[in-house]
Formats: sequence, structure tokens, C-alpha cells
Amino acid sequence: MPASRKTTKSKSRTPSGKTGSTRQRHTLASDKKKSAAPKKRWSRHVMETSDAMDLQHDIFKTGNADEIAQSLKRSSTSSTRRKGAPFQSAMSMLNFYINRAGRNLPKSRRSTLERAKKRLREAFGRKP
Repeated sequence: MPASRKTTKSKSRTPSGKTGSTRQRHTLASDKKKSAAPKKRWSRHVMETSDAMDLQHDIFKTGNADEIAQSLKRSSTSSTRRKGAPFQSAMSMLNFYINRAGRNLPKSRRSTLERAKKRLREAFGRKP
């Protein structure tokens, strides 16, 4: 009877040096190098297609907090696409812009938008 030989399978090594299965790893988006292609602006898409309300074009870029508040009030009360109360829709859209779409705002611009929040509360008769 011939001597039995033990055969061992060699394990492949992953890029981190650990042994593992021979299946290829799926790369994560963070593993890929940044490309020159423009990033998708999901926040812009939300602002344009949101069911919260129909906004006046470039309203958040105006220089006056009163104009922003009045435009948001006008848009939220006349919108048929909003799901909540007019005040809730207007305030949520303003907060969304401040938190996401306007992350890199200068301090002067951010303070104007914060004043617009106060004016919006006043326009709807809410206590500050």
C-alpha cells in the first residue's frame, strides 16, 4: 500500500496580509481614488424635487433675512405638495439648507439664515 500524502491548499493573501478565501474583495467607494468627475449633489436634488414645497429659485442666496422668511412663508402656504403644516415645511427646508446644502457657508451668510429662522417664526406667529 502506497504511503498517503497529505496535501494542503495554499491560502491566498489579502492586501492587508491576512490569509483568507480566494474570492475577490469588493472595493468600497472610500477605497477608490477620487476621480476628476463632478460629485453627485444629492442635496441639490432634494431641494429641487422635494415634496415639502415649491421654492422660489435661489431664495437662499438673497442677502436679506426678511425676504427669505417671507418667500418661504409664501411658498409653504401656497404649495400643494407639502406633507406637513406650512410652518413645519418652511422651517424644515431652511434647516435642511443650513445643515446640508450650505455646509460651507461663511459666517455672515449663516448668521443671515439664522436670522431668517427667527423672522420665519415671527411671520407664522410663533414665539421665538
